[in-house]
Amino acid sequence: SGSMGRFVVWDYVVFAAMLLVSAVIGVYYAFAGGGQKTSKDFLMGGRSMTAIPVALSLTASFMSAVTVLGTPAEIYRYGAIFCIFAITYGLVVLCSAEIFLPVFYKLGITSTYEYLELRFNKYLRLCGTILFIIQTASKPQSCSTLYTGIVIYAPALALNQVTGFDLWGAVVATGVVCTFYCTLGGLKAVVWTDVFQVGIMVAGFSSVIIRAVVVQEGIGRIVNDSYYGGRLNFWDFNPNPLQRHTFWTIVIGGTFTWTGIYGINQSQVQRYIACKSRFHAKLSLYINLLGLWAILACAVLCGLALYSIYKDCDPWMAKQVSALDQLMPYLVLDILSDFPGVPGLFVASAYSGTLSTVSSSINALAAVTVEDLIKPYFKSLSEKKLSWISMGMSLFYGGVCIAMAAVASVLGALLQAALSIFGMVGGPLLGLFSLGILCSFANGIGAFVGLVSGFVISLWVGIGAQIYPPLPERSYPLHLSTAGCNISSENLTSTENPLTTVFNTPTAERPVLADNWYSLSYLYFSTLGTLITVVVGIIISLLTGGLKQTTDRKFLLTKEDFLSNFSWSKSETVKKVEVLGWKSHAVADEGTDNPAFSHIEMDVASNTNKVNGLHI
Repeated sequence: SGSMGRFVVWDYVVFAAMLLVSAVIGVYYAFAGGGQKTSKDFLMGGRSMTAIPVALSLTASFMSAVTVLGTPAEIYRYGAIFCIFAITYGLVVLCSAEIFLPVFYKLGITSTYEYLELRFNKYLRLCGTILFIIQTASKPQSCSTLYTGIVIYAPALALNQVTGFDLWGAVVATGVVCTFYCTLGGLKAVVWTDVFQVGIMVAGFSSVIIRAVVVQEGIGRIVNDSYYGGRLNFWDFNPNPLQRHTFWTIVIGGTFTWTGIYGINQSQVQRYIACKSRFHAKLSLYINLLGLWAILACAVLCGLALYSIYKDCDPWMAKQVSALDQLMPYLVLDILSDFPGVPGLFVASAYSGTLSTVSSSINALAAVTVEDLIKPYFKSLSEKKLSWISMGMSLFYGGVCIAMAAVASVLGALLQAALSIFGMVGGPLLGLFSLGILCSFANGIGAFVGLVSGFVISLWVGIGAQIYPPLPERSYPLHLSTAGCNISSENLTSTENPLTTVFNTPTAERPVLADNWYSLSYLYFSTLGTLITVVVGIIISLLTGGLKQTTDRKFLLTKEDFLSNFSWSKSETVKKVEVLGWKSHAVADEGTDNPAFSHIEMDVASNTNKVNGLHI
């Protein structure tokens, strides 16, 4: 292990080039087409994006460095059952495109939480917004100030320990570049840098796969090794909900967890709503599905290659690396060290993952803050001022993210625990939106009680699972061996991995609940939250006279929304409505219900009767 490569000049050059191109895109969009005149240009790309860049952008922010470093290690450790997520992604995209997208798109909103106010009341909107800012979805794709700290810090740490790549240099450089192009270029810059970063990520993955296939003399050998090592465990139909990954937990639990991210999470919704027509918006989701599959395939191949190369000598058990997510960088230095610049490409791909996730976070946080916390309370602000405020918010959140990375370096374990607990929030919120979109009789009281009960139960399970982690036989880690190692004394500098669990309780005192209720597969946490929110919400709404209320059809998913898929001509002619002035409560605006007139931009000077732009 003494001969393991380190980073050379070329690697740093490749990495710097990646940051530079990202920054240049930001500068270009700051001035292209007359710059960012309104807050809508800045936060929504002026609603003129086409499907392909948006699709790539959605894929990019889905892929954080956690995907690049974590998924291959997951497959190395637990086998390729992770592939079943391909089915999950299909279901998720279908739900997002056919249930949530039509409603959000026809309302033309900037912040998904505006919907909660239009459909229920402004208190629920506030609940949603605040939950979002401290964060829903503990998955890497979320966008919260909390999460971004870890998203920036964790990969920097893993790469630093294996490759000697400068830790704080990398953290600060990525943070600053990210803030720079988000603040200057707005959503357009975020989308186009993401497109570039997807390219880099695929290149990084491909270089590893191609080299691994060459080293192992053909892909047949990799598959063969994986088969005999029990890594090709695709079919596990065990219905037991306590087991970490089975076919059912991944398909059912995974679908709920990910729909919470794709269907209703601001950072994703904001981008597909920025498309120029509803057809483009749906198309972007379906194209993005291909991207998700491609990346899943890359990650799985990397994981199997890892196993094939290290099947006789596992670097993790031989103490060559101190955590599983260091396996990928270790492999890269092991097999690619003769190619100057290629390890740099891999690191650049891990960091592109970070950049795209963080930039979408910054942009989404800015949008939510401006739309939900500033606009409703300061009605006199001009568009020019609002666009400056949006830029200021981007700058502010960028700073916060870098600060959170510093916090993560000190309190890594605590943050990780906090996140997996906040990850439970995604479920109840998904339930809340489903109630609004699918149940015409749901009312504000029912929705609120449902949200609270779903939240409480999710927190209960979540905190329980943190205190009593499930037993290892629930997750079935596969066999690793160190038989073929000639272990030399010169180990890599292994420092303790800071992202382990905080609470280590002796196994003796496990309460009865710990082994059946708290051991629930992590994928079912969201499912539980969603279902409880929906069921309680329906019951309470019916008890409090939900059937008597009349809900405007445009806040619900209607038959027409589904059928309009099949009539291209019609759905393209209805132009999108300019959102002019939001009032803090929904104004029914009769008179412009006729779709033929809905695209006329009505600019009423006085603030009292601004058009509410909510009609198609």
